Amino acid sequence: MSFLPDFSWMAWTWQTAVFFVAIAVIIAGMGLWEYLVPGGAPRFGILHFETTRGDRLFISLLGSAFINLAWLGLVGPNLWWALALSAVYVIGVFRLV
Repeated sequence: MSFLPDFSWMAWTWQTAVFFVAIAVIIAGMGLWEYLVPGGAPRFGILHFETTRGDRLFISLLGSAFINLAWLGLVGPNLWWALALSAVYVIGVFRLV
């Protein structure tokens, strides 16, 4: 008997569930960070417009999605290198944008 919910009706795998839980945890963490340290010092980066932490998170998530989709289309289903590339991209966005 498994204690995990059965997501088979949505064709979910455990990896898909972990992905969406991770996104929810990241957004909740950003909300908590904003609550504890309001404002987050908006700044001008290489895009030459003001961005906040939330803006940079959105840009990071969107860009990582495109990186993974491009990897799937051009290389194949082994996404570990795409994950590493996405992590480097996220770090770059939060440092430079």
